[in-house]
Amino acid sequence: MGVRRAIFLDRDGVINENRPDYVKSLAEFVFLPGALEALRLLAGVGMPIVVVSNQSAINRGLVSHATVDAITQAMQRQVEMAGGRIDAVFYCPHRPDEGCTCRKPKTGLFHQAARRLDLQLAGSYVVGDALSDIQAALSIGAHPLLVLTGRGREQVALLDGTLRDSVPIFDDLSAAVRWIWRFENGGGNFPHHKYR
Repeated sequence: MGVRRAIFLDRDGVINENRPDYVKSLAEFVFLPGALEALRLLAGVGMPIVVVSNQSAINRGLVSHATVDAITQAMQRQVEMAGGRIDAVFYCPHRPDEGCTCRKPKTGLFHQAARRLDLQLAGSYVVGDALSDIQAALSIGAHPLLVLTGRGREQVALLDGTLRDSVPIFDDLSAAVRWIWRFENGGGNFPHHKYR
């Protein structure tokens, strides 16, 4: 494994609007308010930025790999035009019943990223809107950050007492990014309470 830590972001519900019927086209991909500016600021932290996303709509037959790739390319272009960057995107196409090793909370996507980009997973950050993101982060020794956008508000109820006390919770990606900036610039120990 490498020596560079990374910032891992879930996609739907963190960067763009989460849809109960899945994001199946470019027209359905809508950035959340403040997400582009947050990604611009995040680029200044100086760590690789990697999107890791469950995209089971592919194997459910609702969207093709080619369409997901086109959405990914359009997302990266828009982020770059706003002054940010996404260094790589990894997604799991499998349905939950397929028993793969890449669907979060399993850690296959993170290990793929670590191999391809020469990353150190321990001490990295994982920003997500679901319990599966938090569980994956803890499994790889990363710092989990939960945002309340997307499914975040309903997912807070799924955190047991220990997780609720130890996982920082943010209103959105912008708030999480501001905290990462502070933490990476000597802002103290990893928190055990909520930030807004």
